[in-house]
Amino acid sequence: MNHILKSALMGSVVIAGFGFISPALAQYQLTVLHTNDFHARFEPISRFNGPCSVDDNLEGKCFGGSARLLTAIEGARERAENSLLLDGGDQFQGTLFYTYYKGQFTAEMMNRLGYDAMTVGNHEFDDGPEVLRGFMDTINFPILMSNADVSAEPLLAGVLQKSTVLERGGRKIGLIGLTPQDTDELASPGKNVTFSDPVPAVQAEVDRLTAQGVNIIIVMSHSGYQTDLDLAARTTGVDIIVAGHSNAYLSNVAENADGPYPTMVGNTAVVSAFAYGKFLGELNAVFDDDGNLTSATGEPLIMDASVVENASVKDRVTEMAIPLEEIRQQVVALADDAIEGDRAVCRVEECQMGNLVADAMLDRVKGQGITIAIQNGGGLRASIDSGEVTMGEVFMVLPFQNTLSTFYVSGATIIAALENGVSQVEEVKGRFPQVAGLQFDWDPTIAANEGRITAVRVLQDGEWMPIDPDAEYGVVSNDYVRNGGDGYSMFVDANNVYDFGPDLAEVVSEFLGKADGYTPYVDGRIAKQQ
Repeated sequence: MNHILKSALMGSVVIAGFGFISPALAQYQLTVLHTNDFHARFEPISRFNGPCSVDDNLEGKCFGGSARLLTAIEGARERAENSLLLDGGDQFQGTLFYTYYKGQFTAEMMNRLGYDAMTVGNHEFDDGPEVLRGFMDTINFPILMSNADVSAEPLLAGVLQKSTVLERGGRKIGLIGLTPQDTDELASPGKNVTFSDPVPAVQAEVDRLTAQGVNIIIVMSHSGYQTDLDLAARTTGVDIIVAGHSNAYLSNVAENADGPYPTMVGNTAVVSAFAYGKFLGELNAVFDDDGNLTSATGEPLIMDASVVENASVKDRVTEMAIPLEEIRQQVVALADDAIEGDRAVCRVEECQMGNLVADAMLDRVKGQGITIAIQNGGGLRASIDSGEVTMGEVFMVLPFQNTLSTFYVSGATIIAALENGVSQVEEVKGRFPQVAGLQFDWDPTIAANEGRITAVRVLQDGEWMPIDPDAEYGVVSNDYVRNGGDGYSMFVDANNVYDFGPDLAEVVSEFLGKADGYTPYVDGRIAKQQ
């Protein structure tokens, strides 16, 4: 591989596709089809990324679903000279399909769609190495992770590889996997798996593959769009990064896009296709004989009603949904309006779904001396539309089977927790705190963990009073946060802990059911100083 040429092209972010093909060298064309953050959305989804009814699907109001994806994948493969189907991680978790079948049905559908490789997302570790290994034993393609040491984990050692090489059209293509460095905070990988900085991990694999004569390198990175831009700038030899984790929607035509498709950093093309199977990414890349990327163009294909559903896949999904129907169709409440739960809102500011969940948690334990609720924004996975609210929709919002946790900590610890919660807003990370029984002000102009939280108030005798750092307060959260997830390590050594309360989805459904029509709202409990 001509690393000198590739290195010379690094350093600037270009906002569109490019082409500078040398006529002296042969052209190799490769179409990279890709998905990311699918989260068990085997069935079509609504515009809120939640359940979409059979009637709405027939009326053309739904998106995605495995049956549409297969049709689109087959069409794209027919157009392509050479193609790969790759996934940027987080196939697991998000609907009752995962809750009921774990990785079993995910493996079946990914094999049916013909994936060539994927990376390990943080949610692939939600149920520990055991479920991940069972999934690995069932899939017909490699799953990769370069920035972790699994040598001490018997279930993964010698099985989970950092990279692999595939061949298409006579050319060798190196594939590298990448997982969030903070996966130990985001999921449950266990104490035997340790994670490391993505840049040296990827570069080591690039160098090893290059030494083997591989001159086309693709990284499947479940690290987030901004991290991937940094990765592209700080490594050499990477041609394409298939991104995941931040649900970035890259497009050259959509006004709400997070960036262009592809986003070029030097000579590296970064691509991402939102999430939930709503789009299929299609990148058309051209390489010369030395493995230099000379052209990269494309656009995510929306999986709307214009994409015909594959009949056999649709039938199989319907069959596998039968055991789930009784649970999902149970109507638990009415919503007077749509309840906003989009990650782009709930991970950066007070949101309607955050208030609903935090209020529900606090209401459930209000007779136990608990006065404060804290819910991580990343635990909220969908919005709910107006009208009847089903248990299936609630599970879509809260799919992780988290249990209610109660504990006691000092006011100073609560301030530290809120400081952690707003420390990664710029990256839209899931630790952003949605709260009840609490108000706080924060200043984004102050450096992270350097005093962004400027005021905290708690409700005492019907009045909002400044929090006392030395006083002890009763807090309710979910067991994931209480055990240090999303950086909330300050809660691990809390007092009078009880982690085994009811399932959070059950708590929220019962709270919704108390109202004669729930009206979503925000009330200024979280204030960002301008």
